[in-house]
Amino acid sequence: MMIVASDEGGTVDITVRYELSPDEVARALQQGLNRQLRTLFVALPAAFTVSGAGCLLAGAIGLGAGLLAGAVVFPFALMWSARRMARRQLAYLCVPTTLRVTDDGYECATDQSTTTVRWSMFARIVGTPEFWLFFIGRQWTGFLPRRAFDGEQQDALDRFFAGRP
Repeated sequence: MMIVASDEGGTVDITVRYELSPDEVARALQQGLNRQLRTLFVALPAAFTVSGAGCLLAGAIGLGAGLLAGAVVFPFALMWSARRMARRQLAYLCVPTTLRVTDDGYECATDQSTTTVRWSMFARIVGTPEFWLFFIGRQWTGFLPRRAFDGEQQDALDRFFAGRP
């Protein structure tokens, strides 16, 4: 639900109120971690597979089978562990939130806390159909849900993020 919006003169000053759902948090987490850990998701299972095949050829059947099983299980175990950690934060994330986005950064306010973050903190902001994902270096650190903003505000934020150095 929009409270106030202004995008006059090239400045961004948008205030919205929304509440995340646990499913949204899970999807944002998955999208952020998939981008952050893309290399790990491919490299480690590939290394397990090559090592496992080598062990099987060398006659170390138990070790080879274990490495091959690890190649299959690793991506699922990593996402399961990340979702488990995120579930602990749902009580803090899935509450009514007032979000103010300005040229300098954004501020999230709930009944329990207020967080202010400057855009200069993020090395990269990636837009997806559902979220804007924030990265410090290669590490995914947070997100804003697109659905909290109307179409005009989304366009203004896309232009603003695209124009960032």
